[in-house]
Amino acid sequence: MINKIVDAISVSLNEAFGDDYEIYTESVEQGLQEPCFSISCLNPTNNLFRNKKYFRTNLFCIQYFPKSIEPKAECNAVLERLYDCLELITIVENETTSSLTRGTRMKGEVVNGVLSFFVNYNMFVYKVEVPADEMESLEVKSDIRG
Repeated sequence: MINKIVDAISVSLNEAFGDDYEIYTESVEQGLQEPCFSISCLNPTNNLFRNKKYFRTNLFCIQYFPKSIEPKAECNAVLERLYDCLELITIVENETTSSLTRGTRMKGEVVNGVLSFFVNYNMFVYKVEVPADEMESLEVKSDIRG
């Protein structure tokens, strides 16, 4: 599910900012092309709620690396846009099903010219047990000697 949320965040960022901004979902050692975003999930949890219902907390950090010579002003402008574009994301479950998920506890901070934007996408999930295949028929012949 985390990868589906990352994909949904990427789509929302691309729709809001366009193709001029690179979006990284894996760590980049060298060759970072600014301006860009980096998406990572921090400390996801999975807690039993009731029976087969679980509550998952997914804290995401979206970092923005500005290109301009005035990084604080650029980061502040991007922060305002992130509040809007990440409030609701569309998570694609499969080819026919998708769901809107609301981001909560959004906050941002600029440290050393880099914006770190934090947002939670928390949700309930259900564990569905896949029934085992039934055996067809079994015939047993045995001799009992006493």
